[in-house]
This record gives sequence, C-alpha cells and structure tokens, in this order.
Amino acid sequence: MTEKEILRASLQEVRDAMLFKLDGLSDADMRMPMVPSGTNLLGLVKHLAGLEYGYLGEVFGRPAPERMSWHDDGTIWDGADMWAAEGETTDYLTGLYRRACTHADETIEALDLAAVGTVPWWPEGRREASLRQLVVRMIQETSRHAGHADIIRELIDGSGGRHPGDTSFPEPGDPYWRDYATRIREAASKA
Repeated sequence: MTEKEILRASLQEVRDAMLFKLDGLSDADMRMPMVPSGTNLLGLVKHLAGLEYGYLGEVFGRPAPERMSWHDDGTIWDGADMWAAEGETTDYLTGLYRRACTHADETIEALDLAAVGTVPWWPEGRREASLRQLVVRMIQETSRHAGHADIIRELIDGSGGRHPGDTSFPEPGDPYWRDYATRIREAASKA
C-alpha cells in the first residue's frame, strides 16, 4: 500500500467506527446530551461533517457543495455544530457526513500529499498545511470524537466495540463488567 492508501484506510476505519455508534438507537438517544458538556452522538457526526468539508475541501479550494446554516450564520462559533437542531433529521446529518467524507476522499485522491492548503480559521502566520498533515489531523479528530461516541453509547445502552461483531467487548449486562468495575472501585478506594 502507498502512504496515501494507508492514511485513507486509517481515516475510513475511524469514520466507520463513528457511524457504527449510531446503529440501532432511537433518534432521541442519538440527540440526547449525555454528559455536562452536552456531547451527543448526532452532534459529533454534524461536527465531523464540517471538519471533513473544511480541512479536506475548503482548505484546498474545494468548498462544500452544500450550505450549512451554522457556518453561514456564524453560530458554529457558539457550538451550533455540536448538536442536532430542530429540523435537522438523523438522515440529513448522517447523509451530510457521508457526503462530506466523499468530498474529502475526492480531495485526497486528486492531490499529492505534499500539496499545501491554507486553513483560514488558524492563526495568522500558521495557516499553511500539507494535505498529509490535514489527513492526519482528520484521523486524529475523528478518532477523538469516535472515542467520545464510545463513552456516550456506553452511557446510553452499555454497548461497545468498534464495528459490528466486535467480540473484544463483552455484551452489555455481562457479569464481567460488574466484576471489573468492582475491582477498579476497590483499587481506587485504596489509593
């Protein structure tokens, strides 16, 4: 595999893990803030869609082919990209994310990894970045948010794992988790 193929496969793996966290949940569960910061599954997907369109599109002169109201009205800077507003359906937000990923993949395919783009929202004097750097950044961003999604999903229904059929993560309700958490609590109380 080439370096570009390795990076692209790594990015796709964490994109898939992110979307997997939505499988089988109700619309309300996907929207519900589960921690004090308001983090929720659909908000993470919405946020990542904007990052894909931005870092792997706009930065290289390939703006998103669709409008995102939270970008247009500036409410992105107030966190409007981190939750599903009324009227933003699950299908719309997951579709937006998939379209943004496709758009980003077209950028990756079209350009050399050394191609340089300008990130307009970064500080003056530090706005230039290569495609290689920004693909790595998207892998980092998506991995970070997929980790958030892991915790949110576990809070919703106890499930885990990175993909369908992931047997490395015991099923919700498995006595393993009760025993494991008990051992951790005991160790923590003795610290």
